[in-house]
Amino acid sequence: MTGHEIRRKFLEYFKQHGHVVVGSSSLVPADDPTLLFTNAGMNQFKDTFLGRETRSYTRAATCQKVVRAGGKHNDLENVGVTSRHHTFFEMLGNFSFGDYFKVDAIKFGWEFLTKEMGLPADKMFVSVYNDDDEAFAIWRDVIGLDEKDIERRGEKDNFWAMGDTGPCGPCSEIHIDQGEGTGCGRPECDRNCDCDRHLELWNLVFMQFERSADGTLTPLPKPSIDTGMGLERVTSVVQKVTSNYETDLFKPILNYISELAGHKYGSDPKKDISVRVIADHSRSTTFLVGDGVLPSNEGRGYVLRRIMRRAMRHGKMLGFEGAFFHKVCEFVVDFMKGHYVELADKKPFISKVVTNEEQSFSRTLGIGLKIIDELLEKHKEYKVISGEDIFRLYDTYGFPVDLLTDIAEDAGYGLDTVGFEQEMQAQQERAKKSWAGSGESRVADIYIQLASRLSTEFTGYDSLKEVTTVAAIIMDGAEVSKAEGECDIVLAKSPFYPEGGGQTGDCGYIKTESAVFKVTKASKYGDGMITMHGVAELGTIIKGETVTAEVDRTARKATEKNHTATHLLHKALQEVLGDHVRQAGSMVTPDRLRFDFNHYAPVSQDEMERIEETVNSVIQENTEVSKTYMSRDEAVQAGAMALFGEKYGERVRVVSVENFSLELCGGCHVSRTGDIGFFKLVSEASVASGVRRIEAVTGMNAVAYAQKADSTVKDAARLLKASPDNVITRIEETAEALKERERELKRLGDRIASSQSEGLLDSAIEVKGVKLLAVTLENADTEALRKFVDTARDRMQSGVVVVGSVNDGKVMFACGVTKDTMGRVKAGDVVREVAKIAEGSGGGRPDMAMAGGKNPEKLGEAVAAVPSIVEKLIG
Repeated sequence: MTGHEIRRKFLEYFKQHGHVVVGSSSLVPADDPTLLFTNAGMNQFKDTFLGRETRSYTRAATCQKVVRAGGKHNDLENVGVTSRHHTFFEMLGNFSFGDYFKVDAIKFGWEFLTKEMGLPADKMFVSVYNDDDEAFAIWRDVIGLDEKDIERRGEKDNFWAMGDTGPCGPCSEIHIDQGEGTGCGRPECDRNCDCDRHLELWNLVFMQFERSADGTLTPLPKPSIDTGMGLERVTSVVQKVTSNYETDLFKPILNYISELAGHKYGSDPKKDISVRVIADHSRSTTFLVGDGVLPSNEGRGYVLRRIMRRAMRHGKMLGFEGAFFHKVCEFVVDFMKGHYVELADKKPFISKVVTNEEQSFSRTLGIGLKIIDELLEKHKEYKVISGEDIFRLYDTYGFPVDLLTDIAEDAGYGLDTVGFEQEMQAQQERAKKSWAGSGESRVADIYIQLASRLSTEFTGYDSLKEVTTVAAIIMDGAEVSKAEGECDIVLAKSPFYPEGGGQTGDCGYIKTESAVFKVTKASKYGDGMITMHGVAELGTIIKGETVTAEVDRTARKATEKNHTATHLLHKALQEVLGDHVRQAGSMVTPDRLRFDFNHYAPVSQDEMERIEETVNSVIQENTEVSKTYMSRDEAVQAGAMALFGEKYGERVRVVSVENFSLELCGGCHVSRTGDIGFFKLVSEASVASGVRRIEAVTGMNAVAYAQKADSTVKDAARLLKASPDNVITRIEETAEALKERERELKRLGDRIASSQSEGLLDSAIEVKGVKLLAVTLENADTEALRKFVDTARDRMQSGVVVVGSVNDGKVMFACGVTKDTMGRVKAGDVVREVAKIAEGSGGGRPDMAMAGGKNPEKLGEAVAAVPSIVEKLIG
């Protein structure tokens, strides 16, 4: 039985037993600021377990994407070495929200493993919490296990809690004895041994208590079930192999990597570890990038970068010379897109992100090797590289510590690993603080509670005006009966589009015969509750009464133009820049549109013009914009683009511009492209590594922008005494004239510096046989100081030159040393000591160095101290 079949059979089994199969949530947790990544199947149901929301079903089953590579779940260094550690894995789980409890959970688990998977019952045993007599009795009396195969264990192993307080309860784990040929092989090996012989397969959590701050356990009115079983682990048992990497979930990836590297897997244990590391890390990289995480130097992006660069480092160990990791990730997409269909559309983008990081890492290695040479020189006295320097090389430049270890050992150096670990611990504490709030902000309980029982029928696609009733009013975090002042109104039906998918929420009015409520923003909570936020301008609107809700027509129509334009822009970017382009974020308002996309170079002026022409040509064709509903799989197979960060149900809305673009989108759009009128790009810039941002306007806003630009050109022409057609030529001529003036001023400055140095050479002295010139110049900038030092040093032919000046209130020093003198004294050492007197610092090469100071009053004292400083340094 293949791993893919096991996944399918698990979901089908629980579907047959009344469970709703829920798709995997994103690896970026929604509405949970406590998590770095989704690390368990229950994450997406957390508020349901906490009673903060209810769902339309009480039983669910999932195959959840999970990443455990940060925070307390950080076993990165063990991945590839052991048979079970992974950064990414798939967690199978079934859940009950106040429906069935221990009996059914245990029966489901046992039946699936023994009947559906065919595992031998006589090789399995279970563990229960010490005090859980109920679970013990179910295993014995209902399932029929011998009491010797039901082990009672303590809180550490068999009691689960969501936190220090809140829902908790005992759990029961199902284990299997894989036989004497597996595990540690020690005579004393038993069921409590940590080796792989007695393997935990499935954890069944019985959430039946509420733990208070004082530790008191109070029974929950509706106990729930949360289970978790790793797909990779159960597959290894079903396929009777001793390592997850030996299953068919990994073997095709391992074989592909080995083929790329020209390595026969199994022939070299050390190289095999590298192959396994790359295989595991390619899966986590593929899915993290697919869920919108990009490599960076902080938060989630920092963890991803570590994973990617660790894989690339192991690629070097396998002998890969150039980029290779993007090919492995492309293979993972093709291998796993059968279940995770959304990967197929994201393949070009994933490949581009990984390729870019490989190129960046290659540059990092080059920079790192140069820095290592400096560190070897710095620490040559004791031949131990400090923990601080190791950490800086690792954290700032991403240079692998294992590679540094190899280089250091070859050079006869050691590493201060204790100091490095201390720096790492300090960094981890900083990292925790940086990602503790990286999830979405917590929604107030009142909105979650109301969203569990209220649903608003959205009618805004077809009408901008609706007669409806007030379902609820929220003010200051509580439900009230009257809308007074600033508050939120929930309607039974609403034409107001709630903010989402990058589109801003509608504005407008809610009215009765005696009251007016101005709506400034519409928002959505849960599966379908829409709130209208605003302020009561006249009278009072009461819960339950009939009202007229009307959207600001002008604002909505302008928003529709901008939203459809983003779809046209998205496709135009792909046609002009390449298929790898994918939306990375957007904002659509009545005034303008902002579109973020993945691309690794500035968009040229020529490309901008082609993009603009492509969009406007589709607008001119006045093509119909159709909106249809279909299943998610049908939409993806038809080529519809799914967007990062968006959640899609089983049925999706597809917005299509015939023969041009096809996207999954719930937003508001024009009926025909001609309704947009005119499209004008406003700006293009970088907003993050590999992410560009375009801003544009449409309709009358685009006309106004073009008119303003035309007016600006005409004003410039008037000031330059030129025609609008010749403005660029006149600007270029003026710019060249200014450059010539600057060059003339520089030549004049050089002559002054030369004459000054010539006059000051007579003040040079001799210190321990070294000629020394130390002077000050008035109001000289950095370039003037350099020029003076170069000129004076050339004329002296041998010796040291130090010059200081105050320019714009800042102290600056420059020092030059001739080649024949560098063996006795270095410019960087001199200028560093001089700058200290002026409360500054600096340094540089042995022949030329610069420094700055904070105290202009100390300039004279600093220059006067140069002879004694040079004398001391010469020794």
